[in-house]
Amino acid sequence: MIDRDLIRANLDTCLEDAAQLGLPGYRRGKVRDTFDLGDRLVLVTTDRQSAFDRVLASIPFKGQVLNQVSSFWFDATRDIAPNHVISSPDPNVTVGRKGRVVPVEFVVRSYLTGSTSTSIWKNYAAGVRDYCGHTLPDGLVKNQALERAIVTPTTKDDAHDELTSGEALVDRGVVSRADWTRMEELVLALFERGREHAAKNGLILVDTKYELAWDAEGELMVVDEIHTPDSSRYWIAATYAERFAAGAEPENIDKEFLRLWFVDNCDPYNDPTLPEAPPELVVELSARYIRLYEMITGRDFVPVTSPPVAERLAANLAYLRG
Repeated sequence: MIDRDLIRANLDTCLEDAAQLGLPGYRRGKVRDTFDLGDRLVLVTTDRQSAFDRVLASIPFKGQVLNQVSSFWFDATRDIAPNHVISSPDPNVTVGRKGRVVPVEFVVRSYLTGSTSTSIWKNYAAGVRDYCGHTLPDGLVKNQALERAIVTPTTKDDAHDELTSGEALVDRGVVSRADWTRMEELVLALFERGREHAAKNGLILVDTKYELAWDAEGELMVVDEIHTPDSSRYWIAATYAERFAAGAEPENIDKEFLRLWFVDNCDPYNDPTLPEAPPELVVELSARYIRLYEMITGRDFVPVTSPPVAERLAANLAYLRG
């Protein structure tokens, strides 16, 4: 049972920034703050909610949800691929091995959906039939299941994600052909494990992204996050078929409603200052993250509220100060 009163009571106790920890090599990301200790990384998952390249709000328990969902999946996929996790000394923290990150986002998709300019549905609706090296047949409709899961990689530059293909990555020398074959097999196996487990808990894992790195021995490992509500799209399995047949959007548990509130109440791309998100919307989003945690893992969510987060982090990470 999700305790909304507890969420309300913690609206002002969110972890908004981890810089105060004072560890070396601090770098602020959209959601995660990273510290580089030389031989390892400390990834602190904050409660920041990011969209439009801005921070919209701080969501109680979001960082704990994301970090613990990733921990769950990293444990559940160790037999498929090694990962960067050394330990999780705090509900919001992962200490991980450093590696040479593959400069590719490995996006795996199993449904024809999405709303961004790089999404498979937007491209298909615009007439694209060769998408990231995959030939798509005519006659498909939005939210339809693909014949099989496909890997649709993107490369990153300073401005935007760029759609590409495995063949293009090999031709450009980003990865070798042997490496691409191994990477594609690996992320498809991870996705299949995720899809099977999600189905057992009433969810459809629609699409997700993976990040890989080479470790010190030159072996591939999974890094960053895996199958979290921030990196993945999940639909409710029980209602998908009926809603798809009726031409309705699948039932989901996501953060789109908060983004839409900002679109309706400001220009989130250009306004210098954004309005504060209404507390009830923040409570609702926190409850959705917690519900997804419980559906994904099959476990009850146990929020950690004491001691205060800054004090707790300082105590739990004190051993890293050497």
